[in-house]
Amino acid sequence: MPNGAATSHLYEPKLYAVLREGYRLDTLRRDAVAGLTVAIVALPLSMAIAVASGVSPDRGLYASIVGGFVVSALGGSRYQIGGPAGAFITLVAATVAEIGLDGLALTVLASGVLLTLIGLAGLGRFIRLIPHPVTVGFTGGIAVTIAASQIKDLLGLTVPHEPGPFLPKLAALAAAAPTVSPASLALGAGTAALIFGIRRVKPNWPGMLIAVVAASLAAVALGLPVDTIGKRFGGIPNGLPAPHLPAFSMALMWAALPASLSFTLLGGVESLLSAKVADGMTGRAHRSNMELVAQGLANIASAFFGGVSVTGTIARTATNVRAGARTPVAGMLHAVFLLVFMLVAGSLASYVPLAALAGVLMVVCWNMAEKAEFAALLRQPGPASVLLTTFGLTIVKDLTFGIVAGCALAGVLWWTQRRGAAS
Repeated sequence: MPNGAATSHLYEPKLYAVLREGYRLDTLRRDAVAGLTVAIVALPLSMAIAVASGVSPDRGLYASIVGGFVVSALGGSRYQIGGPAGAFITLVAATVAEIGLDGLALTVLASGVLLTLIGLAGLGRFIRLIPHPVTVGFTGGIAVTIAASQIKDLLGLTVPHEPGPFLPKLAALAAAAPTVSPASLALGAGTAALIFGIRRVKPNWPGMLIAVVAASLAAVALGLPVDTIGKRFGGIPNGLPAPHLPAFSMALMWAALPASLSFTLLGGVESLLSAKVADGMTGRAHRSNMELVAQGLANIASAFFGGVSVTGTIARTATNVRAGARTPVAGMLHAVFLLVFMLVAGSLASYVPLAALAGVLMVVCWNMAEKAEFAALLRQPGPASVLLTTFGLTIVKDLTFGIVAGCALAGVLWWTQRRGAAS
């Protein structure tokens, strides 16, 4: 573990450094505007990610509010925004299906403890060494998997039992094709098209929120026969629940352990990638180990409130930077604004069509996939093999298997090239 005066600052949250420098009223104004902007983006996205993960939408909001506040208050980046991420959808859904909501809460808690320990042990630099073709491969694989998981709600299909694995899922969806709902398809496709259109014409407008509100109004005004948050989940509460310890037993802990390792690996990679993106946009440098500690504590806090997993979110972090954020206070205010939205207008979420949320996530998938990077890596034989191995195994097996296999292949190729150069 790092020690001594030379490294002690590596475990100081950026918020402390900001307050020590002096925090001005003008900075607060800029942070407040950025925080409100990010909250408007995070509101529909947090609910959509939760629903796609197989849990109620309020659990996504709990993660954004509680976890997001902790990430910004204690993190090693000035600009990082924490919350539920699309990359976790398949992991969360598989965990809930296998060990239930109690198992999910324990998994989130355990992964938080592991992330905290990894950060305290100074291992953040090793997570950052994951080869680039592996990160592009598993990101693309996750995007494809999420898109497949949204077809049912996007088309309003009636599927008696939707399998978890990718190929059986596609077969079940294809068999249910005759049950497609024109109303759901219109709302879902219209939501995605409106988001893309707003982004093209008015890039600074909150396209996702506008599109979801428009779809909700259309569904109510036209009396469309589509599933909504209210019909499936009964709406969302107007506030946070009381914190409580997740249910615990040794049997449940052992059952949750494999998933918690996957959550830890993905959470560490995603959070540091997001912080690195913020560094590139601002010229600042984040503290990777402090960031991992904060991510760990955020997941522990989220588990106490029944939230899903928390990590650094690239799109919301980039929005925060572009909106003029100056300090971590912007991220803290984003969580406060989300809580206000939940208190004031939580009941209105009942009218949101699930097809509209599916449309939002289709846009997320499109943006998540690094298409230009993918194409560039395919033109390089060695990186292409690592990319396709990671991509394919992430889809047909699971994320952890894809990352481990991709890293192993990259290691073998590096060792082979080094031996060839030496000889």
